[in-house]
Amino acid sequence: MRFLLISILFLLSACGSYPKKQNFKEVANAKVEITNPYFSNSAEDYVYKADITVFKNSFSGIFIVKKLDKNHHRIVFTTEMGNKLFDFEFLQEIFKINHILQEMDKKVLINILKRDFFALIKENPLAAKTFTKDDLRITEADLLSKKHYYHLTNKQLTKIVRSAKGKEKVTFLFSGISDNIAEAIEIVHQNIKLKIRLKKI
Repeated sequence: MRFLLISILFLLSACGSYPKKQNFKEVANAKVEITNPYFSNSAEDYVYKADITVFKNSFSGIFIVKKLDKNHHRIVFTTEMGNKLFDFEFLQEIFKINHILQEMDKKVLINILKRDFFALIKENPLAAKTFTKDDLRITEADLLSKKHYYHLTNKQLTKIVRSAKGKEKVTFLFSGISDNIAEAIEIVHQNIKLKIRLKKI
């Protein structure tokens, strides 16, 4: 009987949501909008020096994001000599591959990059719930059927967490923020060897 109770308690704790496991408390009846401003200006060419480590491979080059229209972005990653490694387009949730390097042309990797870059450029995800702890506020949203938590510090987006089964799976970190531009962005996966580092040029 005691073993059964311990097993039930373990299962309940294992199934807790990400906010619950981080000791956040839900804000009842909160009406909050999420704004991710970092790639929202169509007049701006967002150019970053990029280092991408995926499994046992490392790629360095120039990472460019261009907002073409409302909910329409193009993301291009080239070598410093100008050779394309990949060229993706998003029109709302429609994803198009214009080009991808053969070594990166793996279905699993493409799906991961699609989710990562969609989270990176999505400007106004639909907020579901809001939670607080001390001075920190996080807001939950679903992107491509995955739960994402937007961390706001002084109304500034500093972090996005993608979670599954209550655990942090992918972390997006934004730093050096000025005039709605993040000077440095890091995307880190906890369950696979994939890390993306971007530094503004």
